Amino acid sequence: MTTKKKGLNTICTHAGELKDTTFKGAVSPLYMSTSYAFEDVEIKRYPRYFNTPNQVALSKKVAALEHAEEAMIFGSGMAAISTAILAFLKAGDHIILQRMLYGGTYHLITEQFEKFGIDYSFIDGSDPASFEKAITPTTRVVYIETPSNPLLTITDIKAFAEIARKHNIISMIDNTFASPVNQNPIDFGIDVVIHSATKYMGGHSDIL
Repeated sequence: MTTKKKGLNTICTHAGELKDTTFKGAVSPLYMSTSYAFEDVEIKRYPRYFNTPNQVALSKKVAALEHAEEAMIFGSGMAAISTAILAFLKAGDHIILQRMLYGGTYHLITEQFEKFGIDYSFIDGSDPASFEKAITPTTRVVYIETPSNPLLTITDIKAFAEIARKHNIISMIDNTFASPVNQNPIDFGIDVVIHSATKYMGGHSDIL
């Protein structure tokens, strides 16, 4: 068995692909069904547990591209962002974010988090030291975005990841603009990577 590391083109082409054994389609076929026949009691063919075969295929491909253990697919980028952040926060917790962020993320934080009882601080993303200074006993998450939308500011991913790990804080990044073609934040120590997949990952529109 070969142990050769697969290249980007191979991963993009083959990771997670569903095999069309009937018509030999080159791209994974689209499944519109929400009900499935059971051939084995161990198969969880219920959309609540696994969504559709297409979402499973896409999640495997994204995970492979990002060198991640798993990936989850959502209906929009903001659905992914809000779910990821709120999964780790509750009332009384604190999140640190870089100031230069996608507008939707910024408005989610500034317009919704106060009513959830979640505190937040914005820092200079170009200065990792400002992150460490902003940490409080209730800080649970640090959130960065690089290159940022729309000003393309650059953040030192490894420096932020190391500080987060040092203080047992979950680190997240919006990797939309770079895509896994140009950077793999997990390799630098980031815990959670998020994309709006209709941007550079969109390919020939089969993600949407």
